Amino acid sequence: MMTDAKRALGATEKLDWLRLLRSENVGPVTSYKLLKRFGTATAALDAVPELANKSGARSIKVASRAAAEKELQEINQRNAHLIARTEPAYPPLLSCLEDAPPLIIVMGHAHFLKKKTVSIIGTRNASITGVRLAHSFAASFGEAGFLVASGLARGIDTVAHQGALATGTVAIVAGGADIIYPRENDELCARIVDQGAELSEIPLGTAPQARNFPRRNR
Repeated sequence: MMTDAKRALGATEKLDWLRLLRSENVGPVTSYKLLKRFGTATAALDAVPELANKSGARSIKVASRAAAEKELQEINQRNAHLIARTEPAYPPLLSCLEDAPPLIIVMGHAHFLKKKTVSIIGTRNASITGVRLAHSFAASFGEAGFLVASGLARGIDTVAHQGALATGTVAIVAGGADIIYPRENDELCARIVDQGAELSEIPLGTAPQARNFPRRNR
């Protein structure tokens, strides 16, 4: 868990964080270990190839500045936000996790992520009663001042988002924030972005993959 005081990253520093996270075999926990050891993402990027050589591992491909700049440009073109774990807009509950994403991509209204949050998730094949209750719970939580979080899946997730649309809801997805899954939720997702937020740690343009759902779920 990071204990640094909240601070905004400068443009160059954030770009280096993105390069580090997108480098081969560097996930959240490894990113934090490298940042702690070397102090900055710039220094960590310089050290990664040498560390791999010393450990006897094969050479690690470090993400290029050009690739990171291109990704950041795509994020900006989508009017999305790239938020680092050190920054005030990062979701407080997510920040408590040891393996919290160093960077998240948010489409919509990032300020919603600072609200107290409750998650409503469930089966894709929900009963009529389950659908009614999920919608009612979501609406009630929203009216009580909570941000309702769910996964944009069919069934309970969908109706939870629908129930909380009026007060704001956040969809956490397992692919790029620009790839809507299931496709039937295109219109719903557009309304979520307009009235709440959509969040992902996965690069834009990435289709949802089974291996990414546990990351989404955490």
